Amino acid sequence: MLNLFTWKLHGDGKTLAPGEVVEPDERLTWGRTAGIGAQHVIAMFGATFLVPILTGFDPSTTLFFTAMSTALFLLINKNVLPSYLGSSFGFIAPITAVTTAHKGIAVASFGIAVTGVLLALVGVLVHYAGARWVDIIMPPVVNGAIVAIIGFNLAPSVWNNFQTAPDTALVTLAAVLLIAVLFRGMLGRLNILLGVLVGYIYACLRGQVDFQAVSDAAWIGLPKFHLPEVDFSILPMFIPVVLVLVAENVGHVKSVAQMTGRDYDNQMGTALFADGLGTAIAGFGGGSGTTTYGENIGVMAATKVYSTAAYWCAAGFALLLSLCPKFGAIINTIPGGVLGGVTTLLYGMIGMIGVRIWVENKVNFDKPLNIMTAAVVMIVGIANFTYAVSGVQFNGIAIGTIAVLVLYHGLKAIGKLTGTIEKDDPDIL
Repeated sequence: MLNLFTWKLHGDGKTLAPGEVVEPDERLTWGRTAGIGAQHVIAMFGATFLVPILTGFDPSTTLFFTAMSTALFLLINKNVLPSYLGSSFGFIAPITAVTTAHKGIAVASFGIAVTGVLLALVGVLVHYAGARWVDIIMPPVVNGAIVAIIGFNLAPSVWNNFQTAPDTALVTLAAVLLIAVLFRGMLGRLNILLGVLVGYIYACLRGQVDFQAVSDAAWIGLPKFHLPEVDFSILPMFIPVVLVLVAENVGHVKSVAQMTGRDYDNQMGTALFADGLGTAIAGFGGGSGTTTYGENIGVMAATKVYSTAAYWCAAGFALLLSLCPKFGAIINTIPGGVLGGVTTLLYGMIGMIGVRIWVENKVNFDKPLNIMTAAVVMIVGIANFTYAVSGVQFNGIAIGTIAVLVLYHGLKAIGKLTGTIEKDDPDIL
């Protein structure tokens, strides 16, 4: 255990020569390492806090569990796989569906906890059986469709927030977009966080922000924890998120492997297990579900520092911030207009990540199987088809996930049986 928290000093710990990188088991001086850890917190900050704000969860509690989940992830992966676990956007749609049905946050927490347990079990299976079966069940056309509808399904909630203060929403959206193209490096990558700040300042000037809760909040205190409330009827809305989290984690591991030049295939199962365990614990205590964060990959790409020591520092900073109720109260004052502006881009980007999966994997939409599967699922998800069976409500994401799996594998089997799809067709994975 002692060796687990030992990092070799890279060179003099102060400088990086051109072409050099700080490996996961290395570090710079502790001051510089802490500074990079702070950058990781800032990078994940905007996206991580938007989830509890949009879903009604407590921001401080969510931040507390992202710190705990990150520490767990690093421990379970023996400090060899650098990652920060922030709030997953995959949970926004099912949580919104639960709260819209007036079932309450505690019921949503049950869905998060169960999702985490299922993801952890997938991790165990992948660790011992290999990841090949994941690719078979979820080829790119299926994977991309599921990720896409998670984002596009949220479009109506964006419009609801946008209408509360259209001027503030437009200022926020414009700021997020312009910062991304006006500035290079880290500043440009923090466009969501900085855009929200611009929109927030504008909202304050317009008198749209109420600071009473901030005045009443203490400077130091524990986050607000709560236990989940069991309701099995909401699980169909949450279970599809497992597939999204699998895709996010696998993509993260592959990205880190490409950046560091290391083979992380053996960490695929432990990464899924660690995220699942962190999500389950968060659900049990009142936090939002977690996932590996692409924003932090951006920090590693910019700094060339892959040290897991920096992520321990990031987790420490996040933990300290979570213990300041006044800080959480400030986050909760962000008005609907600001959220409507930023989510116009953000939810669309989640949807487009699914499209990017299709593009990067060269999914051939000239093939009827691929285009029919994707087309049906996109309409089901965007229109939010709903269906209830014995009191169990299925929303557009749940129905879309079931539809994409049944359509793709069912039609593929029929096509190969009848000969309309060749058994070795390279465009049908």
